[in-house]
Amino acid sequence: MLDYNQITAGKIIIFNGEPWEVISSKVFRKQQRKPVNATKLRNLITGRVTENSFHQSEKVKKAEVENQDIKFIYENKGQYWFHEDNNPSKRFTLTESQIGAGVKFLKKDAVVEAMIFNDKIVGVKIPIKVELKVVEAPPTIKGNTAQGGNKVVKLETGIAVNAPLFINEGDVIRINTETGEYVERV
Repeated sequence: MLDYNQITAGKIIIFNGEPWEVISSKVFRKQQRKPVNATKLRNLITGRVTENSFHQSEKVKKAEVENQDIKFIYENKGQYWFHEDNNPSKRFTLTESQIGAGVKFLKKDAVVEAMIFNDKIVGVKIPIKVELKVVEAPPTIKGNTAQGGNKVVKLETGIAVNAPLFINEGDVIRINTETGEYVERV
């Protein structure tokens, strides 16, 4: 059981009988009242985000979530096909809502971590940094680059990101999956 002040960002809790991930939390005190933990929660099954305040007397149960490595195979008509990392015969599909915002960073043979609750996959953790190949990059134009110039490049997964002017087609760059921003050239 977790006390109200132990409910912090990144933890997975049981709230109203379902697993919820804590997105953010802030413990504060209003005037002379007792402290409150204002949290923002995301339901791992439905993806719904809600805000809730936990008071000093409240306790919640920590969710028993298992993690298992799975490998992405391909995407077809909104169905994302995976298999267990060391067992290609056990294939299954996930939807975009189950994978979350990290779906745009998935490439063939990428290994990700599945979050399993009650023998059902409720979410997928994408690595914080991924390496993707640049497939389209406009040519570099000389000009005012005193403040550092940027251009929009297209990556192998189809997403477009801002990158420095020296990035060319064929380069492999590292992207932060939490912010969707360029980190470095590999």
